[in-house]
Amino acid sequence: SVYDAVSARIAEDLGFELGMLGGSTASLTVLGDPDLMLITLSELAETVRRSTRAGDLPLLIDADHGFGNALNVRRTVQELENAGAAGLTIEDTLLPTVFGEAKPRLISLEEGVGKMKAAVDARVDRNMSIFARTGANISSIDDAVVRAKAYEATGVDALFFTGIRTRAELEQARAATKLPIM
Repeated sequence: SVYDAVSARIAEDLGFELGMLGGSTASLTVLGDPDLMLITLSELAETVRRSTRAGDLPLLIDADHGFGNALNVRRTVQELENAGAAGLTIEDTLLPTVFGEAKPRLISLEEGVGKMKAAVDARVDRNMSIFARTGANISSIDDAVVRAKAYEATGVDALFFTGIRTRAELEQARAATKLPIM
């Protein structure tokens, strides 16, 4: 986990092959606040730019929900790619969460597919990896597998499942796709 130029340089000096800038880490670094969707795309992109400029460590960026709808996802991909990101994750969680609800929700499958198509279409550098992220812990492993198959069809490079708790769930996810799983 890297959060600024110094931590990226330290990770590279220690021999790490990849760094990840998580949304919660970015929010804490930039704002000193928890991950409540208060950080803006421009603040995240500037953090990425500073970190990638410090060395050659490839960075995978948690781009949360892409800062809005499919049009916002296009812009997010463009900004983070221009800032030097080696890859990014786009999730299908409804963000920010609805006030008063303890459990997060997922956006519709159709909207999720639209966001993943927008991300793939916006990418210029084909070496930048796009991870589609979905929450098996929010809906179910069966729903996560349906979503993963739909997202794979959009041309994303990898899948990121959150909330898989058992080996059987992992095997179910693995059997559903040919893409790498995070």
